[in-house]
Amino acid sequence: MNSEPEWTRTVQQMQETLGAGLKQAMTTLGTGPAPGFPQMDLSAFTSMNQTQPDIRFEPGKLMELQQRYIAGASALWNQGLQASESAPAAVDRRFSDPAWQTNPISKFLSAAYQLNANTLMGLAEAVESDAKTKARLRFAVEQWMAASAPSNFLALNAEAQKKAIDSKGESIAKGMANMLHDMKQGHVSMTDESIFEVGKNVATTEGAVVFENEFFQLLEYKALTDKVYERPFLMVPPCINKFYILDLQPENSLIRYATAQGHRTFVLSWRNPDQSMAGKTWDDYIEHAAIKAIKVVQEITGADTLNALGFCVGGTILATALAVLAARGEKPVESATLLTSLLDFTDTGILDIFIDETSVKYREAEMGKGGLLKGKDLASTFSFLRPNDLVWNYVVGNYLKGETPPPFDLLYWNSDSTNLPGPFYAWYLRNTYFENNLIKPGKLVVCDEKVDLGKLDMPFYIYGSREDHIVPIGGAYASTQVLPGKKRFVMGASGHIAGVINPPAKKKRSYWTNDNLATSKSAGDKFPAAQQDWQKEATEHAGSWWPDWSDWLQANAGKQIAAPKTYGNRNYKVIEPAPGRYVKAKV
Repeated sequence: MNSEPEWTRTVQQMQETLGAGLKQAMTTLGTGPAPGFPQMDLSAFTSMNQTQPDIRFEPGKLMELQQRYIAGASALWNQGLQASESAPAAVDRRFSDPAWQTNPISKFLSAAYQLNANTLMGLAEAVESDAKTKARLRFAVEQWMAASAPSNFLALNAEAQKKAIDSKGESIAKGMANMLHDMKQGHVSMTDESIFEVGKNVATTEGAVVFENEFFQLLEYKALTDKVYERPFLMVPPCINKFYILDLQPENSLIRYATAQGHRTFVLSWRNPDQSMAGKTWDDYIEHAAIKAIKVVQEITGADTLNALGFCVGGTILATALAVLAARGEKPVESATLLTSLLDFTDTGILDIFIDETSVKYREAEMGKGGLLKGKDLASTFSFLRPNDLVWNYVVGNYLKGETPPPFDLLYWNSDSTNLPGPFYAWYLRNTYFENNLIKPGKLVVCDEKVDLGKLDMPFYIYGSREDHIVPIGGAYASTQVLPGKKRFVMGASGHIAGVINPPAKKKRSYWTNDNLATSKSAGDKFPAAQQDWQKEATEHAGSWWPDWSDWLQANAGKQIAAPKTYGNRNYKVIEPAPGRYVKAKV
């Protein structure tokens, strides 16, 4: 007599079938969806040629999942194609339009899709494997299910069909026109890009370009106060985006806000690399951009020291530059601010699934000696981190329903992508995301100097966003464990961009501080190792974190002096008005 339970044999059989299905989901990431739909281009971080894992499931969880699926499928089948007006509204907003509920077939399809999606996600959670493999499986299933939703297909989308009928086919014609337009421009439109023009209705804070080289233009902004603080203020934005996220509109411009608080403000505007920069390295960006900008600001203002801010990758670049200068015995920066930046790359969130030896070697072989990482590839990667919100939402709206997305300056900026030099990018991948060398004293040699972040003893203001999917809050917080001096850590609500761009006048969101850990020079010894432990004693405050940062920055800005009446000085003449021409260059 066979003592093995029947359900155990069933589970074993299901393991092979479902394992093959999940492996196919992983493969989908490399091949993309059907022709005519957005390519799931995740190549900016990985070649997607990793060895496929051996997928096995925990039998008990699999049996429970199977039972839930059978129960859900039976209930759905028994309900049949009855369109009940008393049925609860769909939880998934993709199926929230009444057309999905009044059309029996569409209602059935949406319910079946949601049942299958929940089951597949449950399968990913039931896999017996290491954390990284499970994360990759979850991500693959999310991509697979997002792409296969019935809402993405005109033949299955009840709302789009109703609109086509109501408009007598006009929505289909408009959708085709939108698709042809997007094919020509090379990306899916997230906003009406024709509304915006850099320098006209975005990036309009008054200023001038006072220096430029092949890497960047240095912008100086017009003083908005009669007096300014004696220490100038330099902003280093990320080079993977354009700087005007910090200057979208006057009411939400961090650049204008800093200037209005009495700081003589300079901003580094990165050049959008072309083939002439295909061989540029991380060292080049540190020496000829970040360090050069610091020195030019000193030479223009005559100040011995300045205050500096780095945003996202700009924070990583700024900290590296300061470490190089410290190794040379120089300390030109009085205080530094890091906004959603990584120094310790232990916690990189969802991006970790793309990084391993195979993918890094692939990038090094492809572009480590020269080449460009195309801006559209990088933009596509980040969009597919939130596929329903940043990809398929616009596919459905633009093409199936023939809608023109409303004007939104932030999404215009998000679509205004930039290239990166291949050697710069390959070095960055290996030494930060993969090997986490930046926090290892003396491990890296940059610009002929050994990098040691432990020498950065100036005060740091460190900001992280609670729902950030690019720089997880734990990753932003980890800088408190690396930097030795006095620090203030602040956590804001929302994500990578919305958390940072949160002007006080809007009176939106909130932020958290823990003043018990930021009141003494030895504060660095008091920060707990984990962000969760810091948060236990943190206090929530309504509104924007900007005034908290402004108070901190003013305490490090020195005395007030008369505001300059002109830009630059006799050695650094005005080249052109802000925002300059570098920021206007398209990929």
